[in-house]
Amino acid sequence: MERIFCIVFSILFFLSCTSAGLEKTQNGVIIRINQENSSGVKTIRLNVVNDKIIHVSATPEKNFPNERSLIIQSGLNMSDKFSVEEKEDIIILSTDSLDVTIHKSTGEIAFLNKKGEYILRENSGGGKTFTPIEVEKTKGYTVHQLFESPDDEAFYGLGQHQSDDFNYKGKNESLFQYNTKVSVPFVISNKNYGIVWDNYSLSKFGDVRDYADLDRFRLYGADGSEGGLTAVYSKKNDPSKTIVRKENRLDYQFLPLLKNFPENFDLNHSNIVWSGEIEAPESGLYRFFLHYAGYTKVYINNEPVVEERWRTAWNPNSYKFEYNFREGERVPIRIEWEPDGGVSYIALKVLSPVPDEEQNKLSLWSEMGNGIDYYFVAGNSMDDVISGYRTLTGKSQIMPKWAMGFWQSRERYKTQDELLETLAEFRKREIPIDNIVQDWSYWPEAEWGSHKFDKERFPDPKGMVDKIHEMNARIMISVWPKFYMNTDHYKEFDKNGWMYQQAVKDSIRDWIGQGYIGSFYDAYAEGARKLFWKQLEENLYSLGIDAWWMDASEPNIQDNTDMDYRKKLCGPTALGSSTKYFNAYSLVNAEAIYDGQRSVNPDDRVFLLTRSGFTGIQRYSTAVWSGDIGTRWEDMKAQISAGLNFALSGIPYWTMDIGGFCVEKRYEQAQHYFDATGIENEDLKEWRELNTRWAQFGAFVPLFRSHGQFPYREVFNIAPEDHPAYQSMVYYNKLRYRLMPYIYSLAGMTYFNDYTIMRALVMNHGKDTKVNDIGDQYMFGDMLMVCPVYEYKATDREVYFPVTTGWYDFYTGKFIEGGQKQRVDAPYSRMPLFVREGAIIPFGPEIQYSDEKKAENITLYVFAGKNGTFSLYEDEGVNYNYEKGAYATIRFNYDDATKTLVIGDREGSFEGMLQERRFNVVYVDKNVPQGVNPDIKGIEVVYTGAAQKIPLGK
Repeated sequence: MERIFCIVFSILFFLSCTSAGLEKTQNGVIIRINQENSSGVKTIRLNVVNDKIIHVSATPEKNFPNERSLIIQSGLNMSDKFSVEEKEDIIILSTDSLDVTIHKSTGEIAFLNKKGEYILRENSGGGKTFTPIEVEKTKGYTVHQLFESPDDEAFYGLGQHQSDDFNYKGKNESLFQYNTKVSVPFVISNKNYGIVWDNYSLSKFGDVRDYADLDRFRLYGADGSEGGLTAVYSKKNDPSKTIVRKENRLDYQFLPLLKNFPENFDLNHSNIVWSGEIEAPESGLYRFFLHYAGYTKVYINNEPVVEERWRTAWNPNSYKFEYNFREGERVPIRIEWEPDGGVSYIALKVLSPVPDEEQNKLSLWSEMGNGIDYYFVAGNSMDDVISGYRTLTGKSQIMPKWAMGFWQSRERYKTQDELLETLAEFRKREIPIDNIVQDWSYWPEAEWGSHKFDKERFPDPKGMVDKIHEMNARIMISVWPKFYMNTDHYKEFDKNGWMYQQAVKDSIRDWIGQGYIGSFYDAYAEGARKLFWKQLEENLYSLGIDAWWMDASEPNIQDNTDMDYRKKLCGPTALGSSTKYFNAYSLVNAEAIYDGQRSVNPDDRVFLLTRSGFTGIQRYSTAVWSGDIGTRWEDMKAQISAGLNFALSGIPYWTMDIGGFCVEKRYEQAQHYFDATGIENEDLKEWRELNTRWAQFGAFVPLFRSHGQFPYREVFNIAPEDHPAYQSMVYYNKLRYRLMPYIYSLAGMTYFNDYTIMRALVMNHGKDTKVNDIGDQYMFGDMLMVCPVYEYKATDREVYFPVTTGWYDFYTGKFIEGGQKQRVDAPYSRMPLFVREGAIIPFGPEIQYSDEKKAENITLYVFAGKNGTFSLYEDEGVNYNYEKGAYATIRFNYDDATKTLVIGDREGSFEGMLQERRFNVVYVDKNVPQGVNPDIKGIEVVYTGAAQKIPLGK
């Protein structure tokens, strides 16, 4: 009895010393907020993934739903290594690296390092907002989480967008999937932490408000009268058809809104100008959103705030700009628009001023979820944070080695002869290539989704694939999640309830031929994913197809529809409302092919390229490209920051259409004129220079591919052999292949070290705060700094050299001290490229395709000035044996004090591995400048796998 009394007394004593709202679990704590608070939160759960990753969930309800996350990899291990204590109104959860504090009355959470310094903290009072929402009889919450942010913080990630934003501090970005727009709700800070936001619905970073129409302002027409801007609609060749009217908003963003244009006015061959004055209701910085197709300019106070921008009619782009207004001041405004056809889009919207201290906070909002759900990821570097992201969402696979080579594509090869002749021409001209792509419409016109070749244009698909392989290349093929309702494949899905029905109910016809009705399959259904792969396997994989190009995977069922209708078109899903699952389609669609191919051929590396992506897509061996971008210099520039932020979103494989996809008509006309006359007019000169500069840049992104509409994109169709455009593009193609040992080693690091290939300067040189906003130059691996040229006729550009190291000019060996800006030479044929001190870069032999010959002879460049290290990675290139340990590494270490290079012992082995090779070691010192030439003679080292020490600089 005495023993029982002691036990009961101990329990009561413990309960009296512990908050009634605290429950310790195996992996964390649950805190129940007993008193009313401004956020409405009632229950908070912290789960410890590891000492640097904390899973945070919050809800206005008592319990959390038991719902599997789509983005978190299955079987994620959780940790039980943590402690919990209470101090007055604070609960502290501690790991070896973090202390997480939770305020018992407000639920406010803060993350601190072991020095007691704040890494991140929620806004005062918790910064949580929950608004009930019900869609299709499913209840949930619209959620908003606000965090404090110091002035010197910078934010990156969020996927890939087209407004040329780099550092998102103080910026706004809507997160949804669309052609050219890939949204990944992961934000990473230069303070070395990240937030993985576990929500699939329409989301926003920054200001949560919707952009408002221009009638937020007082508007005056060109005649000074109030009530709207003066809109003048005129025909280029018929002034008599001019229409003048007042408009108090400029909103022709979506298909249904086009009816608001003047009745019976044909936008073809027209110009529209909106002009007048604009008067702000309050002073401050207004943030504008321009949605445009065709040629567009915007002037405020008679100054250009938007230089001429262009985008093709069917695929508008968005651009953001800011302007500071004073309350009550009337300021001239003028919008000039030349539509790109009879159906075209334009809108100009605005957000009113927000105090800087609010705008600069870290804000994440989502339309629908079960509650607030995010993962806090801390690290010692941005690489460390990205490694944490992949711990949660899955490893990035090593792409097949051939995928690191050059890919050729065009909008489509119309026949198998066109495709085979193109590949043969590459081989004849000895221009390296590894992959040729068959884009859409290889099927009979009325059979989209059949996955069958049109017999008239592709009479022998298996023979075509075999000939491609005989020419030592691979073939990637376009596959869509789209099916015409007359196809057997549609009917297979439909009988199981796996087709989205709205497009069929509304008889939406696409743009092919007479127009056909169809829809997309529901990739959220497990059975539908298995059926999708089965159809691909039977019709395409059985032919020997090597890789998959997954187009329109947003899903894009109809262009230029508003959000509400888009949701109707792609739902309801097997998991629930499309409002809730709006953004994750590309993830489950990629899962279908990845799991399917590995299930039937587990030794064949999967390779997927998709137009949309989402958190975790890297685990399905998937790369993402930036969609159907335009062929303008501003579009090229925007790809640099877009690619960098995509890489900073944790997904290492990204690419773009070199030269842009959608072509200005002047370039088409210039090519036709050249084909007829042989004369290179001014537009063709610009077209060739644009492609040259873009190819120079494209050679230094993770995947190197050319694609687009007419004019054809093969280098020999862009310019003749004696043209500097041709010569420069071939030079960078061959340089890419000489760098294959370096590039494939980086690919290996993406798996084994959670590495990022395309690296913003802030990743390597973050101690230099001047790099925080530099989004137009970057590191390719740790060794090379790439500085694309994105202005027509430019022969130089400004480059910033981070202070953290010194730099060598790649072409001349000239040394440049870090910590300065310089205007550097950029002749037509060369893009500025620099090597950091301490770099070790391996160059392989000249090859025509990735596995033409083994790298028995490697020229190893060593750049003096700092200690350096590099690890050469090799494996079998096409299978998954690396997952079982079949790979080899050779580590190089350079000691600058002794001018000594150590080639380490070879570690590991794999079938077919070279037992002996030669390293041609070339030493570069700032006192004896020399440019990179992989064929130069240096110190020859015969290497058989045992460590060697080589003295340099003697």
